[in-house]
Amino acid sequence: MASGSDRNPIIIGGLPSQVPDFDPEETQEWLDSLDAAVDERGRERARYLMLRLIERAREKRVAVPEMRSTDYVNTIATKDEPFFPGNEEIERKILNATRWNAAVMVSRAQRPGIGVGGHIATFASSASLYDVGFNHFFRGKDQGDGGDQIFFQGHASPGIYARAFLLDRLNEANLDAFRQEKSKAPHGLSSYPHPRSMPDFWEFPTVSMGLGPLGAIYQARMNRYMEARGIADTSKSHVWAFLGDGEMDEPESLGQLSLAAREGLDNLTFVVNCNLQRLDGPVRGNGKIIQELESQFRGAGWNVIKLVWDRTWDPLLAQDRDGLLVNRLNTTPDGQFQTYATETGAYIREHFFGDDQRLRKMVEHMTDDQILHLGRGGHDHKKIYAAYSAAKAHKGQPTVILAQTVKGWTLGPNFEGRNATHQMKKLTVDDLKRFRDRLHLPIPDQELESGLPPYYHPGRDSEEIQYMHDRRKSLGGYVPTRVVRAKPLQLPGDKTYATTKKGSGQQQIATTMAFVRLLKDLMRDKEIGKRFVPIAPDEYRTFGMDSLFPSAKIYSPLGQTYESVDRELLLAYKETPTGQMLHDGISEAGCTASLIAAGSAYATHGEPLIPVYVFYSMFGFQRTGDQFWQMADQLSRGFVLGATAGRTTLTGEGLQHADGHSQLLASTNPAVVAYDPAFGFEIAHIVQDGLRRMYGEDSEDVFYYLTVYNEPIRHPAEPADVDREGILKGLYRFKEGEKGAIPAQILASGVAVPWAIEAQRILADEWDVKADVWSATSWNELRRDAVEAEEHNLLHPEEEQRVPYVTRKLANAEGPKVAVSDWMRAVPDQIARWVPGTYQSLGADGFGFADTRGAARRFFHIDAQSVVLAVLTELAKEGRIDRSVLKQAIDRYQLLDVAAADPGAAGGDA
Repeated sequence: MASGSDRNPIIIGGLPSQVPDFDPEETQEWLDSLDAAVDERGRERARYLMLRLIERAREKRVAVPEMRSTDYVNTIATKDEPFFPGNEEIERKILNATRWNAAVMVSRAQRPGIGVGGHIATFASSASLYDVGFNHFFRGKDQGDGGDQIFFQGHASPGIYARAFLLDRLNEANLDAFRQEKSKAPHGLSSYPHPRSMPDFWEFPTVSMGLGPLGAIYQARMNRYMEARGIADTSKSHVWAFLGDGEMDEPESLGQLSLAAREGLDNLTFVVNCNLQRLDGPVRGNGKIIQELESQFRGAGWNVIKLVWDRTWDPLLAQDRDGLLVNRLNTTPDGQFQTYATETGAYIREHFFGDDQRLRKMVEHMTDDQILHLGRGGHDHKKIYAAYSAAKAHKGQPTVILAQTVKGWTLGPNFEGRNATHQMKKLTVDDLKRFRDRLHLPIPDQELESGLPPYYHPGRDSEEIQYMHDRRKSLGGYVPTRVVRAKPLQLPGDKTYATTKKGSGQQQIATTMAFVRLLKDLMRDKEIGKRFVPIAPDEYRTFGMDSLFPSAKIYSPLGQTYESVDRELLLAYKETPTGQMLHDGISEAGCTASLIAAGSAYATHGEPLIPVYVFYSMFGFQRTGDQFWQMADQLSRGFVLGATAGRTTLTGEGLQHADGHSQLLASTNPAVVAYDPAFGFEIAHIVQDGLRRMYGEDSEDVFYYLTVYNEPIRHPAEPADVDREGILKGLYRFKEGEKGAIPAQILASGVAVPWAIEAQRILADEWDVKADVWSATSWNELRRDAVEAEEHNLLHPEEEQRVPYVTRKLANAEGPKVAVSDWMRAVPDQIARWVPGTYQSLGADGFGFADTRGAARRFFHIDAQSVVLAVLTELAKEGRIDRSVLKQAIDRYQLLDVAAADPGAAGGDA
């Protein structure tokens, strides 16, 4: 073996292991002592001594490698547990009633003719974790602030409903209408936390697993942001996120842990319910999920509290002087612990304690039943209270509590710890009787043997119910509750939009820049300017938003502790604790989480914020579409900007950046109001109306999606007779044909409108066709209006039949209609069935690629010359022109030769 001096230098835990030894004799004495401890007392004792030395070294501020994992025991020692201020006996009775009603509610939902499903095992495992929070920690909103923000684990919703039932917030009709929102309206309860379904009850949608933890991190960050900017006092608000250990496999669950640590979010606590099971099997059957998560959270800079064992283990651990028991706990895999949860005390005695005489002796005084009831920490109110208290008291770091539980706890041997327990929804009569006896509830057998099992309520005047009301009153009201206290904003008048409506004069600018110029004007408004929250994933300069740096600045709780490399520039990068702009790095998921938190601040804290999230359009609805659905569910509001939009407008970047479908994806979200504007004055009207709809009187729970481009064009001034209604509804005639004998219509959106105008000129000059150009600002809104008209007509045949807006608008437009855009054809095809007469669409179907704009548009046949051919083709079909002209047009414009196309404008990233 190589001597110490011959070893290669390595790095351990960030520290060099190879440094000069100035006293080799002393070093050898320490090594000999360690060898003696191993030889005489065993490896377990030596390990314990090493851990104590590392602990003491930290106390003395000696730099040693960080421990990423600690023993498989509770972090908080028994001697350090605080006094438990509650009445544990009463709280046990409350919890038993809640457990019963949660399980019965789901079981009754399986009655014949209903069978709507539900889950009972998740809440059964986490019930105590919630109960301690409800009784002692979760702050309500009655004191006028936002209270605490609690992200409930989605599958635990039956337990939250069951508790609300005891408090008379819900009644028996509500419980019997679980998962029957329409057929049992107005009593229906949503399956999971859905604020859109229950806007006075739930605050945060969490059942798309992984989005809860991500949302909680950015909610805690948003609380700090609002306080730093003087918008709301959030100093008392604490964010609690209740999560599952299986849920932590989702990349969103762990992906932004570093942000919470970096910004010192000690107003945030994760409670991970480690019941060791996913939906259909073990989480880490061959490993230890608590140990794994501890390492990940510690490595990310979080404070970790392990809540593994209940108080029945305390005497055993106290006598474990040689670390034998701890070593057995450390080395037993989760899959085996799951088995112990389903076996007898005798089995545990034999297989856990039995192969070591010293371990067996520890429990020789215990009965098999006592061994069987050696419990998990997540079911012990006192241990949970200690963990929550420590989390609230900890400063400078977010905290995660890793609480071990048993899935299906108290539901009986057919449920507890079983792999199938997540999908088990109905209790048999025998299951119900065992469950009742376990919970000590006064329900007679005959009520379980005939008909549906009853709900249990101890009575409004009972000691338990009064205790519950008293605890909630002391904590500021009932939870969960969603309250909207925000008042309508005083919105700016037309003057603020005047500059944008004037156009760009002789200057060419992209629609992205037109929007940014309008945003700057809005942010100067004395009434609402401070409420705008610009958000971008590390590309403010790409989108031309660096012009906001000097005035709005970038939010950072640390400020700017360095001299910026571009400090001499006018548009230097500037960070400050009161900054307005959120710069979330290269993380669309993080940005969208910020968007959601800001967009729901009107409800969470009673203070409206106006988020403006700008991103590469390809990386919005495609990458974080689930979060946009979460945004809709949370009733968040704001503006979402898909910049550098289109399949051919950013072609230099190639396939992965070529968005030709986000408008179609946006159409699938009922809360999205999507537009594809061509000019600045259209943007001005859309934004003004969006502010009215989202933040004015009678505000709506929608958010706006605008696709804007990076291709510079000249923006015309707003026409004197501008069709404002058409802009907002999705279609208006932008430019009538001036010459030509044969009528036709061209519908275009966004960056395609200039191609349509060029096609209009060519058709008039070369083919005697008089084509009108229509700006289709929103294919999606046109379709939405038409669908609503059809639905009304379907259900009200006796009333006057409605005509879709697009049908009315084009009713007198002569000639064939050709639609063109930088989107796949399915986008304009949304309105095809309601367009009178002949309708044809052109689009960029297929994958994008890297080339010039002109070449890409010629390839997809959407450029001006291709529009000309499409119009001529439709006219030929109608017999208005001879088909021979089609080949002439193809040859004249070299439409089969991609290289023959004018390359078009280059550059113009913003």
